[in-house]
Amino acid sequence: MNACPLSLPFRYLQPAFFAGLLDDPLLFVRIRPLKQALLFDCGQLAHLAKRVVKPISVVFVSHAHMDHVMGLPTLVRHHHASPKPLAVYGPPGITERVDHLLHGYDWNLCEPTWFDLHVHEVGVDTIRHTVFPGAEGFRRQVLSLAPRRDRTIWSCRYAAVSAELLDHKLPVLAFRLDERPPFAIDQEKLATQGLAPGDWINDLKSRIWRGRDEQQVTALQSDSQPLKIDDPEALYAALQRPQTTAALGYLTDCGATAANLERIHAFLPGLTLLCAESAFLAADVAKARASYHFCSADLNVLCARLLPQYLLPMHLSKSYLRRAPDLYRELRPPSATTLLPLPLHVVPPPLGVDDVEPLLVPRQQPSR
Repeated sequence: MNACPLSLPFRYLQPAFFAGLLDDPLLFVRIRPLKQALLFDCGQLAHLAKRVVKPISVVFVSHAHMDHVMGLPTLVRHHHASPKPLAVYGPPGITERVDHLLHGYDWNLCEPTWFDLHVHEVGVDTIRHTVFPGAEGFRRQVLSLAPRRDRTIWSCRYAAVSAELLDHKLPVLAFRLDERPPFAIDQEKLATQGLAPGDWINDLKSRIWRGRDEQQVTALQSDSQPLKIDDPEALYAALQRPQTTAALGYLTDCGATAANLERIHAFLPGLTLLCAESAFLAADVAKARASYHFCSADLNVLCARLLPQYLLPMHLSKSYLRRAPDLYRELRPPSATTLLPLPLHVVPPPLGVDDVEPLLVPRQQPSR
C-alpha cells in the first residue's frame, strides 16, 4: 500500500504546476487566505478551467518569448468583463509587448465595467507603471516611473515576490516568492521592553498585520500605566518572535554564465521549493551554452550550492520527446533535496480531423 503524498510545507501558499515537462512553463500559486492566485509565466493556458483562471490577480512574466507570454490574451478574455484589475510584472520591454498583444484585436464593443490591465516593467533601478483601461479599449496610459529600492516588486499580507534580472541574450527575470511570518510576539522581549500582555496587542496586530494605519496603539507597561506608541512598526520589530518561513524560487531561460550564477546564488538561498529549467541533457551542453539555457549538469551544480528542500525541474526541450526519462537519470540533487517529477504533458493532445464528427446534411424526412 502506497503512503499518501505529503503537501509541501507552505503555510499560506499552495503551488501547482499546470504544465508537463515538455509544455510551456506555468506555475500557479494560490494564496489560500485571500482566495487569490499568482501565475509565474503565461504560455499556453487554454487548457485551464475558468475556476482556475478567475482567481489569478497577478502574473509574473520572466521574458517575452512566445512560450512564456502567449497566454496573456487568453487571460484577458477570461477577465475583461470583470471590474477586478489584473497586474502583469515583467522585464524591460514588457509594456510594449503587452500593448502589441492587446492591439492585435478590435475593442469597439468595450463597456464601462471592463477591467484595467496594469503592467509593471521591472528594470535594474526603476519600475515603470502603466495601465491599459478596458473601458477605453485598452489604450495605454503611462502612470509613473518609480525608483526600485530593493528586489521586492509585489507584496501582500501573506507573501512577497522579489525579482532579479538575468541574461538570456535579453533581460529575463528570476522570481522569489517568500511567505511572510505570521504575527507573533516574543514574551521575553515583551518583558525586556517593560511591557505587559493585554488587549493592546490586538491593536498592534491590527496595525501591523492587517495594515490599518488609522489604528491607534497604546501599550500597557509592567506597572499597568498606558504608553502611547508613536512608531508601532519599530515596536513590533523589537517584539517579534523569530520564525522560519517557506520560500519558492522560479528560474527559467538564463545562461549558466559566471555573472548569472553569481546573482542566482545571492538571490535564491534557503528555498523550500526551486522550480528551475533544465532545457538540455548534459551531452548537449554546447547547445545549452549557445542558447543561454541550463543543462542537467548545470542544475546539479546549482542545487549543490543552493540546497533547496524540493526541486521541480521543468521546461525540457521538446527535442527530447522520446528521451525525457534521461533527464531524471542525470539529475542528482543533494541527499537533503527531494526531486519532484513531472509528467511529459499536462496540456491535452491536439485534435485531428478524425477526432471530430464530420459535418453532415440531415436527411429530409419524407412528407406525409
